[in-house]
Amino acid sequence: MQFITLMDYLLLPFYLVIIYILANNFRNKYYPSGHPWRKYFIPALNVKIIGALFIGFIYQYYYGGGDTAYYFVQSKVINEAIAQNPVKGFMLMLHIPTIYQGDFQMYVSRIEWYSGLNMYLVIAITAFINLFTFTTFLPTSIVFACISFTGVWALFRTFALQYPQYLRQVAVAMLFIPSCFIWGSGIFKDTLCMFGLGWLTYGVFQMLVQRNFKVSNVILSVISFYVVFIVKVYILLAFVPALSLWVVFMYSNKFKSKFTRFTLKLLLAGITILGLYLLSVKYAQELGGYSLDNISKTAEVTRSYVFGESGRNDGSGYDLGEIDPTLFGMIKVMPKALLAALYGPFVWQARKVIVMMNALEASIFLIVSIRIVMRIGLRRIWKVISSDPNIQFFLVFTLIFGFAIGLTSGNYGSLSRYRIPCLPMFALSLMLIYYKAEQKGRMLFSSLKF
Repeated sequence: MQFITLMDYLLLPFYLVIIYILANNFRNKYYPSGHPWRKYFIPALNVKIIGALFIGFIYQYYYGGGDTAYYFVQSKVINEAIAQNPVKGFMLMLHIPTIYQGDFQMYVSRIEWYSGLNMYLVIAITAFINLFTFTTFLPTSIVFACISFTGVWALFRTFALQYPQYLRQVAVAMLFIPSCFIWGSGIFKDTLCMFGLGWLTYGVFQMLVQRNFKVSNVILSVISFYVVFIVKVYILLAFVPALSLWVVFMYSNKFKSKFTRFTLKLLLAGITILGLYLLSVKYAQELGGYSLDNISKTAEVTRSYVFGESGRNDGSGYDLGEIDPTLFGMIKVMPKALLAALYGPFVWQARKVIVMMNALEASIFLIVSIRIVMRIGLRRIWKVISSDPNIQFFLVFTLIFGFAIGLTSGNYGSLSRYRIPCLPMFALSLMLIYYKAEQKGRMLFSSLKF
């Protein structure tokens, strides 16, 4: 499938010039010389654009196609409809016609993913961007990268405000994790999810913690929530409880009594777990294989497929063993699911270049985690976690989300994409635990008198 053409290469420099002129003007206006965030802005944009181009080249010249190509090819049908009949074309973009509506059949029949709203949203956004990029793949991809960049930059801003003393660590975690800027930059659902999660976190923090109810914060929060809900609703099943606990823990720290703080946290954690269950039941159809009723079934079906076909073909499958669908069975398999989600694949499991890249990144996470446990100790780790609502938020989201995708993916190639929403938060939690514990240790020793 040829989706990158000569026109892509001719137009790409033109769009890059426009993007960098706009980016430099924005940086100079909001982050003038001397601003601590200034030095991260353009490099963070650079890696997003590089990631979008890199993954586009991989899918064209290595895989010869894939979902990013299918999104683009199907979006061209909408652009064709707009050229022929603008009213019909924009109705198609807004997903107004039904599958069986006669006068749209010539278009709908050529859009394979028309009935899947989560995939169609990517197609519709791609078609809209195509209007400004002459329906060329690479320019459209870098516009996607810029959209995602606004979200991850909002995520960076949220925690850079709270940890000015750890600014470099926040930047590395939020902006420069390779798999995040590669898989979260091109024409993918994951790109829209990174945009949505970043702005949703920023909006909630501004409104519920900073009490800044600007119209722009409300609108961005609603839009970002809607985007994530449509594209990958199961992310919200992990994100909303973590976000709720985050806000609660922020306010509970204002109580002086340790007993009151503990009781309040325990009570609200119970309410959150109950809410998580009720949400899963209510939206079981939308969640599909990620609902509590179906997650073990999904894992077993995936396991059978991966080791019946995919695993034998490329060696990228992993096996958690037989899964008991009971609560005890799920708890039993949780450590293995989290190990796969956060630290897999191991280097010796890699059979492809792409998988090896993921394995090297995962190895860094594993080495850092082991180093923290060995150097800091479990007791001090727990003290740091219990004293910081942000770290609690990061870890709650990481554990719930990581368990779900680790249990149901069954393939390291897919897992490397599915896990990117939790990697920035997991990375920052590790860094904060290490540096805050080390700082407290230095303060303790400096206060001792011998």
